Order: sequence, then C-alpha cells, then structure tokens
Amino acid sequence: MSLTLLALLAFVPILSAAIMLVGLKIPAKKAMPIAFVITAVIAFAVWDIPATFVVASTIQGLFITFDILYIIFGAIVLLNLLKYSRGLEVIREGFTDISEDRRVQVIIITWLFGSFIEGAAGFGTPAAVVAPLLVGLGFPTFCAVMLGMMVQSTAVTFGAVGTPILVGVAGGVQSPELTAELSSAGLEFADYLQLVTSKAVILHGITGTFMPTIMVCMMTRFFGKNKSWKEGLEVLPFTIFGGLAFTIPYFLTGTFLGPEFPSLLGSLVGITIVVFAAKKGFLMPKTTWNFENEKNWPPEWFGTLDVKLDNQKEGKVNISLAKAWAPYLLLAGILVLTRLTQLPIKGWLTSVKIGWSEILGTSISASSSPLYLPGTILLLVGLITIKLHKMKAKDVKIAFSDSAKMLLGAGFVLIFTVPMVRIYINSGANPSDLPGMPIAMAEWVAGNVGAIYPLFAPSIGALGAFIAGSNTVSNLMFGLFQFGVATKLAMPSFIIVALQAVGAAAGNMIAIHNIVAASATVGFLGKEGMVLRKTIIPTIYYLLIVGILGMIMVM
Repeated sequence: MSLTLLALLAFVPILSAAIMLVGLKIPAKKAMPIAFVITAVIAFAVWDIPATFVVASTIQGLFITFDILYIIFGAIVLLNLLKYSRGLEVIREGFTDISEDRRVQVIIITWLFGSFIEGAAGFGTPAAVVAPLLVGLGFPTFCAVMLGMMVQSTAVTFGAVGTPILVGVAGGVQSPELTAELSSAGLEFADYLQLVTSKAVILHGITGTFMPTIMVCMMTRFFGKNKSWKEGLEVLPFTIFGGLAFTIPYFLTGTFLGPEFPSLLGSLVGITIVVFAAKKGFLMPKTTWNFENEKNWPPEWFGTLDVKLDNQKEGKVNISLAKAWAPYLLLAGILVLTRLTQLPIKGWLTSVKIGWSEILGTSISASSSPLYLPGTILLLVGLITIKLHKMKAKDVKIAFSDSAKMLLGAGFVLIFTVPMVRIYINSGANPSDLPGMPIAMAEWVAGNVGAIYPLFAPSIGALGAFIAGSNTVSNLMFGLFQFGVATKLAMPSFIIVALQAVGAAAGNMIAIHNIVAASATVGFLGKEGMVLRKTIIPTIYYLLIVGILGMIMVM
C-alpha cells in the first residue's frame, strides 16, 4: 500500500472528528463514540491490528481517562468549596481592587497564574483551575474555557517541571543514531537536551510574548459588546509588558538552568512584577473594559456551573483576602514540592501504582499513580480549605454533590476519546510492519515538503498533541521521526526536535480531550466544537510564527 494512501486513511479519524465537531456542530458526546468506531475499524481492517490489541488499547485508554477525570473532579471540588465558603467572593473583590478591567485580569489570572499551574502540574491542569476561577469572577463560561485553553501554549513545553522535555523528548529521540551523532560531536545526552531547551525557549519567548495580546483581543472581539479587536489593542503596552514579564525570565531560566523551571520561575517573576506594576498604575488603560450585562449574553455563552451564592448568604464575608487565596497558593506550593526530583516526596507518591501489565497478552500495559496525580493534591487542598474556612457540613456536602454531578458528562465523552487516541498511537505495533497512523501522516509530509520542512515541523508536533492531548506524548510519538527527517535533510536535529516540542505545546490549544476536560469543569460539555473554532486561531498564529523562526534558524 502506498504511503499516500496510508496517510490518507490515517487522517480519516481526525478529519471525521473535526467535521462532526466543527462543521456539523455535533456535541462531543455523540461525535467521539463515532470517531472511536471509525478508528477501531480502520486499525482492524487496514493496519491488520488484532481485536485483542484494539481492546487492550481501549483498556489502556480507560486508565488514562481515570487520571483525567480525577483531576477534573478535584478542580471542581476546590472551586465549589470556595464558592460555598464565600472565598470566591473575596478573590473576585481582590482582583477588582487591582483592576476592574477584565483585560488586566486576563493577564494576571490566565496568562501568569495559569502558566504557573502549568509549570507545576501540566497535563491540562491550568484550564481545569483557571476556567472555573474565571467563571467565578464573572466571565462568560464560553470565554473562560477559550482562555483556559489558550494558556496551554507557551508554558506547556516546560510544564510539570519539564516533563515534556525530560520524559517526552528524552524518551522520543534516544536511539543508536543519536548516540552515534553525539559521540562524534563529543556531547553527552544531557547536552543535547539542553540544546533543544535553549532553542525552544527562544521560539516560545518570541512567539509567546504576544499571546496575552491575542488573549485579550479575542475576548474583546468575540465577547465584548462592540465585538472589537481595537478594544483589545487599546491595552497593547500592558499586554506586551505582561508577556515580557514572563518570557524574559522564562528564556533566561531555560538557557542557564535547564528545562525544569522556565515556566515555573518565569510565571512567578511575572506575577510579582505585573501585580506590583498594576497596583502602581503602570501602563494601565485609561478606560475600564467589562462585559455587558449578563442578561444580554447569548444562551450559548453559559455553562451549568453556578457560582452565585444563595440570597440567604448575602452579607459580610468573614474571610480575609490572604485566607481566600490560600487554597490556590497552597495548591501551587504542594504541586511544586511533589514534582521536584531533588526531594523524596515524588518517589513516595509515584511508588503507589495501580496497573495492568501486558493487557490480554499483548505488549500494551497501563498504570496509574493516583497519589501523584494533581487530583489528589486538589482534594487534599480542598479538605484543608474546609478547615481553614470553617465550613459547615451542609455546605461541604453540597459542594461534593454538585461536583460529582458535573463529572458524569465528561466521563462519558472521555471514555471514547482517550481509548480512540490509544488505538491511534499504538497502531505502529502491527503484524504487517506498516508505520503507525501518526507516523504515516508525518512521513508523507516530510517526503513532500523537503527543504522547507522546518515550516511544517511544528505542525507535526501539534498534530500529535491534537491526537493525544499531551505535549509529552506527542514528543514520544514523533521525536525520533523528527530527528530522522532532520538527518535526511542535513539540518541540525536539535532545532527540528525543538520545533516539534514547541509545536506540540501549541497543539494543546486544540486537543479535543483537553477541551472536553476544561469544559467539564464549568459545565460546558456539548459545545466543544465552538471552543475549537476559536482556539484554532491562536494555534495557527503560533505554528506559523514558530515555523518561520525555524526556517530562519536552519539557514
């Protein structure tokens, strides 16, 4: 079978999902089961994958689904506890004290705080934390999900304390060919990872600096009364300042310290600088921008998450701003402590595993480390919040009950989405020795673009993230392929691998099961196609700019 036909058949599941979600506006709960069946049939009929292998991949996907749902549940519980303790009111008022301008709030909450959560935890956690927080602050649910997805870009390559590089790239490119290349150049493998890191922070640093501007402009254009790009550009000095406050320390950290801390330290430094500057009025807009009255919002902007307090609870709130913020600060701190390899905590938590090796006699295995998942930490912080905010048992019960109800919709969608992804990724292990579905598409692209390949390399990474919902998995899936193409084209492989890692980060903005996970935290399930049609805009921007920069780097 020709490579062109293989690539076309491999593209069918992705295309069918995109047409149903974006073109036909079919909810994910209907579209993804169909996409799952299409993927399974193509894997069975074309790639000659045995039925037991398809079932084993599905079981592996269900393990991952548990991990995702656990994180979602923890994020919703924490938000609902803050809602019923009235801490959310205090947080809302605190941001209003810094600035009532929604454009400024986007920079601080979404861009900087969201990037910090990404640096600490990764794996879709920022959207699960930021989206409900924005809804709690009065943002339209649709807007909150869009912004929550957009923050999963610049910080992602170094999310979860560098996991996409330290696990994804490292596991994806290690091969006899790379060993030979490093040996001839007198380099160690750690040196190679640092070369990839140093190029990635340049690519992200330049491209990511303008992401806050794009976030604000998309908010004012699609969710403002006047539907205006101009109202977003009115705060251009502050959005560029907010971008640089993150990307400059991000670049310096990646260049001199390595892949673990660019997102963590960049966001910490950025939050400190931007909040201080905002309070002093530095570069702040002269006029205040806000959404129009909620009564005038279209029905499709709303989710089912209710963050309003009952009328009977109106009155003075006896929680300080520090105490209201304490759960989120505690969450960030614990996430960092549990991700540092220098401390024994990570080893303790990851030692507890639930797994199934060689499922149904295949080479596929699955495991979960429940104590290490952000969901456990979110629930732990939730329990601390109950005590810290002196909550009543009745309110705690309602918070957990509301959270469980919201989880059901996401569970149904992800039960089909993630197993579909695993069948897709595992298709390389077939008796016919055909390249796996993702590799077939990537090989076709590489064989047809030649010298301008750096322009397309980020899109291959984004494709992997779109399929898998993970920068790390995309790097594992396509890292060696990107290295091989670079070698064939006589291009510096560390630049092409860096383009892969950066493109995979951008692809997180359109990853279907990330959108489902983010939507679930705010009760926005069934409208995933709407979100995808918006987040494709910043994704195209990111891939285009990074591709152009890649072309310049290899010249």
